[in-house]
Amino acid sequence: MTAHRKMRRLITVLAVSGLALSGAVTAQAEEDSRVPQLLFYNHAYDVLDRPTADAIENSAYLREFANFEVRTTTGGGLTWKGRYLKGRETYIELFAEGDLPGTDALFGSAGTALSTEHEGDLATVTQRLEDQGITPVPYRQNRDFGDGVLVPWFDTIRTATSYQAFDGWAMEYLPEYFADPRSETEPASYAGDVSRERYLPDDYQDHLMRDIASIRIGVTADDLATMVPVLRAGGVQVRTLSDGSVIASGGGTTIRYDSVPREQAGLKQVVFTLNKSVPRHVEQIGQSKLVVGPGSTAVWTFTGTATS
Repeated sequence: MTAHRKMRRLITVLAVSGLALSGAVTAQAEEDSRVPQLLFYNHAYDVLDRPTADAIENSAYLREFANFEVRTTTGGGLTWKGRYLKGRETYIELFAEGDLPGTDALFGSAGTALSTEHEGDLATVTQRLEDQGITPVPYRQNRDFGDGVLVPWFDTIRTATSYQAFDGWAMEYLPEYFADPRSETEPASYAGDVSRERYLPDDYQDHLMRDIASIRIGVTADDLATMVPVLRAGGVQVRTLSDGSVIASGGGTTIRYDSVPREQAGLKQVVFTLNKSVPRHVEQIGQSKLVVGPGSTAVWTFTGTATS
């Protein structure tokens, strides 16, 4: 590791962006001279029970609440149907059991992607991992817009070639994708702009949801061990709790990875920032509950179980 870690015991309880972060922080609180942050929360995905995924897909309220889309995408030789809630810079992608191939289709399968904002920063993150003694696994994702003509979409790196239930990676959008008019992306705001804001449309302005402030996911210890080096190489602030769970913060979105057995894996909660303050509204969507307001935040809690 390139960063020096000073060990000390914290006896406080964290509360980040309205997301309940119970559990005492261990002596592995990291007061290091961190490298500049190059990776930022881009999106998370999760496989939900089929009734909840269907309720989300057919929810009239979610279409008012967020820039919501149900889309079938082809890339990397695979085709998948996702349910998307998109903000200014961040989004979430939701699947039903059976929507994805292999074990990725099982309830509780999930992942998070962190991306760069400047072209070339992924190469720096790669070097930081190599400095930790880790050989990153690179992969380039292409996209087919339906006409059979592939366009380079984004580059990724991971620290492992397999996982139990959670896939975490770093990524960088490619200039070729932004240059393709089929991508419907925005013009660059600065030299080397491969940002999340450029990638996502501005339709969030017509809805309540602005962005994702925090997210909580159950992850097995083995899977979490492959994600933490990526977080650190990206300059993300990492804190480890006494039960092995990890809180990753910096750049506007806090991620809590709960260290759990496989049967408890998956998405637990999402906290959104809103474009305006609103009165309290509660929406039951399958085996999930979305509480919007009062104020300018919303909390979506997932309590579903596998249906097969």
